[in-house]
This record gives sequence, C-alpha cells and structure tokens, in this order.
Amino acid sequence: MRDDRWNHNTHYHPLALRHAPQACTALDVGCGEGLLVRRLRSAGVPRVTGLDVDAAQVELARAASVGDDGVTFVVGDALEVLDGDAFDLVTCYATLHHLPLEDGLRRLAALTAPGGRLVVVGLAGARTPGDVALSAAAVPVAAVVDRARGVWEHGAAVTDPREGYGEVRDAARRILPGARWRRHLYWRYSLTWQAPA
Repeated sequence: MRDDRWNHNTHYHPLALRHAPQACTALDVGCGEGLLVRRLRSAGVPRVTGLDVDAAQVELARAASVGDDGVTFVVGDALEVLDGDAFDLVTCYATLHHLPLEDGLRRLAALTAPGGRLVVVGLAGARTPGDVALSAAAVPVAAVVDRARGVWEHGAAVTDPREGYGEVRDAARRILPGARWRRHLYWRYSLTWQAPA
C-alpha cells in the first residue's frame, strides 16, 4: 500500500521500516491514526499493535485498518498498559516527550523483547548555542521542502518538549546501554537500541 502523507515525523519512518523484515511482532507507541502501523504491516511484520492514549485517533486507525487481522489497536497510557508484553520491534515517534523521560525510556525498554529493536524519533528543546544554531539552520530547508511536498497534518495532540537534546541523550545512555543517538534535520533526534538477547 502506497501512502504519500509526509511531515517531519513520517520523513523518518524508514528508520523503523528497515527493521521490519526481522520482526514477527511490532508495537508503535503513540500510533495516532495508525500510519506507521500500516506501513510496518506492508513491510512484512506479521503482527503489529498500535497504542495511543487518544481514543479518537485510535478509532481513525481502526477504520483505516478494517479487514487486517494482523493489526491490533489499544487505547491507553504507554506507562500503564500491555504489562508483560514484549515485541521484536518497538517504535515511538514524536511521543516520548509526552511522557516523563526516564520512566518512558524504561517502559519502552521493557516492551522490547530480548534481542529486539527500539526505534525512537523524538523532539527536544534547544538548550545550548549549538542546539540553537542547528535548529536555525533547519528553518530554510524546512521552508523549501514543506512548500514543495506539502505537510500532512496528523490531528494528534502536540506539546513542546520539556528536556533538551543533551538531557535526552544522557538519559538514553544511562538507561539503554549501547543505544545509538543521533541529531537530525527537522528538529528531530533518533535513538536506536537493541535489547540484550
């Protein structure tokens, strides 16, 4: 299924999709209306669960996935539901900053099966002169690309990040040993981690 909806988050869906061939189960935390869930299914993951606290967004996701028995959607807080479940691939796009940072990272790690992969694409605040310079450099690029491509408005709740890039990076290094953290264009970072086997 081809879906051309694009924004600063969907631009980074390929980071998650590259792990799809190795996953039998996947969980998208903060799935919204389910675009990444559907993309993971199309990429070959047999069973994908979408989780979101917003019941209206989950209803949209269910409606868009009618007839696909490999997809499940759950309404709930990521810190409180799916206890005891673990997935080969856990994705979390533009959602971690809605959660308490360290609790959120620990919860995402707990949801990742032994040997499984965690892929986070998130937002953080500009707290240092370097952060501010990199953020400013993205403005003209985003202006041109957004105009050329068009920006899909997802309809999910938005909030400003509480933590800066350095705080997120340092917390990830403490809680997820071996995690790879990278700063990206469009005011995003990525965090990838493989759970110990």
